[in-house]
Amino acid sequence: MAAELVVPLAPGVWRIRLLRDLVNGFIFRDDDGQVTLVDMGLRSHGPKVMAALTSIGSGPGDVTRLLLTHAHPDHAGGTAHVSRETGLPVDIHEADAEFVRAGQAPPRDESLRIGALANRIGRGRRDFEPIEVGETFVDGQVVPVAGGLEVVHTPGHSPGHAAYLHRDSGVLITGDSIFNVRGLRWPIKAFCTNFVMTTQTAERLTTLDYTTAAFTHGAELRDNPRVAIGDFLARARR
Repeated sequence: MAAELVVPLAPGVWRIRLLRDLVNGFIFRDDDGQVTLVDMGLRSHGPKVMAALTSIGSGPGDVTRLLLTHAHPDHAGGTAHVSRETGLPVDIHEADAEFVRAGQAPPRDESLRIGALANRIGRGRRDFEPIEVGETFVDGQVVPVAGGLEVVHTPGHSPGHAAYLHRDSGVLITGDSIFNVRGLRWPIKAFCTNFVMTTQTAERLTTLDYTTAAFTHGAELRDNPRVAIGDFLARARR
């Protein structure tokens, strides 16, 4: 039996399995039917995001906001398609907004040889289709989505990388601060703008109050996720 396209996380909150459990997007639906989509995956995943919307009984006309956790092509790649289908721009933290407008991923970590090489090779290259940006966010801002979605700025993976905390449901979208692929682990160093900063700002995830950690790469954790993330960070510090 084929796995479901969407996984319920809480009432009105779903994870979209864009590439099995390896690449995820998310859906929030308000009580009045308004829908917010978070992260649209790779370029080929735009139609899959729209199919996920249909699978929960909503349509393009119900979508009132598009959000990104950060401006990497495995999160922003499908956004142009979804933007055309819904007629909406995309919202993102202010430090990643220009990258989205240009269709370019942020620079990689220059302290790593492979990061510096990737920056030289990719200079001026378009990584995904440029997207119109609507609202830009700052840390601590509460976006009016399904009762309120708090922006938690966790830079390092990209300058404007953000997690999103939905206090009403207890769901935290971690973004790429931490992966949950064969266990908790760091994102790939070479894809970070500043890997050391990534390891530092991930500590913020232990200061928040949530009952479900929803990862953009990997399945969610529902059993004491804050403790599990704290234990992972403690081991990493050692």
